[in-house]
Amino acid sequence: MSRPLVAIVGRPNVGKSMLFNKLVGQRLSIVEDTPGVTRDRLYASCEWRGRTFDLVDTGGIEPSTDSEILLFMREQAQIAIDAANVIILVTDIRTGVTAADEDVATMLQRSRKPVVLAVNKADSTGATDPTLYEFYSLGLGDPIAVSAVHGHGTGDLLDACMEYFPDEEEEDPEDDVIHVAVIGKPNVGKSSLTNRLLGEKRVIVSDIAGTTRDAVDTPFENSFGKYVLIDTAGIRRKSKVEERVEKFSVMRAQLAIERADVCLILIDGRDGVTDQDTKIAGLAHEAGKASIIVVNKWDLVEKETGTMEKMRKEIMRDLGFMSYAPILFISALTGQRTEKLFELINYVNDQSCMRITTGMLNNVLADAQARVQPPTDKGRRLKIYYMTQTGIKPPCFVIFCNSRELFHFSYQRYIENQIRSVFGLEGTPIHLIIRQKGDQE
Repeated sequence: MSRPLVAIVGRPNVGKSMLFNKLVGQRLSIVEDTPGVTRDRLYASCEWRGRTFDLVDTGGIEPSTDSEILLFMREQAQIAIDAANVIILVTDIRTGVTAADEDVATMLQRSRKPVVLAVNKADSTGATDPTLYEFYSLGLGDPIAVSAVHGHGTGDLLDACMEYFPDEEEEDPEDDVIHVAVIGKPNVGKSSLTNRLLGEKRVIVSDIAGTTRDAVDTPFENSFGKYVLIDTAGIRRKSKVEERVEKFSVMRAQLAIERADVCLILIDGRDGVTDQDTKIAGLAHEAGKASIIVVNKWDLVEKETGTMEKMRKEIMRDLGFMSYAPILFISALTGQRTEKLFELINYVNDQSCMRITTGMLNNVLADAQARVQPPTDKGRRLKIYYMTQTGIKPPCFVIFCNSRELFHFSYQRYIENQIRSVFGLEGTPIHLIIRQKGDQE
């Protein structure tokens, strides 16, 4: 049985994201005084009284609006409500009950889901604020005064939620779950690809650059395995990141790369590889993540004989440091070749988890040295004693030698290529650590 899901909903600017961050114990959701900062659903794991469950933060619900983005936000909140076991309705004690609160409460009552009413911004301790009693008028039971800033009342809030949780059963282990980050510059189709892979309108898709601001985690399972897809905000050049919210978004995207097992690096097939694409790919490479280069919008590219092969060569040239990454040409809009992505994701993830015995590694090392002699400098020759693997994700190898200075970068690259030629390791970077005699462990 899957873990219980608790959805946090409410009108804009009542402190939903701050409460979300307080409950999960880390700053995952963007918090800003500007209404409408949270646009997509944002998931995180939460634990209370020995029970682990999932918490989802949603964009503010505006029951009556003509704004396209606000309508999308309401749609996203409704999806979270439909999937949740329990709903936390967040209101604001400073403003009292508003017409929007009443509309949202009516919307929740129609869902027939258990609702726990949280009255936020009750920051002072001591006597109960009389305003709290106004919230009984919403017809959702006893209001619980909480402070998302200080944490007051959050224990009572979680206790009330747990009353509606289903009986605890054996939960599925997460060891076999692959976390996949979808990264790229704005408007290359990251959210469209996420929706295509999930088979639902899970993430807001719009031509407005910067629509996706949070890194949105979506658990997902299909015939290929179990995944968590992370749809990230588009990464822009720093010179264009002026708004504080967008600065946070870039941070979220970089954090998403750190949390991922596999990165899908999206490139617009009409533009080819841009400088920004190179920098984004570099983030995944430097983080040591297994990666797939996904050329999107291939249906919009005018093709001649050899167009795909020509593009492939250009990508290999411009992203030479990621020559290990497979390239897939797709259309998130039409679904062209997207079904092949999961096979590739599983493949490169397995490659990044590969463990090679020390004996096999040293056989390859001896053969490599016999083919190409280690370099010399002023009469001194590099002596390589042995090599062993010390880690995975990415595969990490330590090579012991007599002199680190003699172990030139070009010979390191040669050894890496020899390892790849024997063991594959496609789709994953390799880390080589050079140690010389006398180094401290």
